[in-house]
Amino acid sequence: MAENHSVIGGLGEAVAGLLMRSGVTTVFRQIGLPDAFLDAGALPTLHDRYGISTQAMSRQIKAWT
Repeated sequence: MAENHSVIGGLGEAVAGLLMRSGVTTVFRQIGLPDAFLDAGALPTLHDRYGISTQAMSRQIKAWT
């Protein structure tokens, strides 16, 4: 699951919890912002810095397989 939000308390965590409570056992990975105070700036720069740009997410997903 990828989101423009912190990995803590975001949609990904909610989906993971729902899957777990429903008895679904699967590999679940998240791409999102770290749970920390983040820099301010232009979105493309920040997306690259925090690993949520299209290219960064593509690299992470390819590394999973």
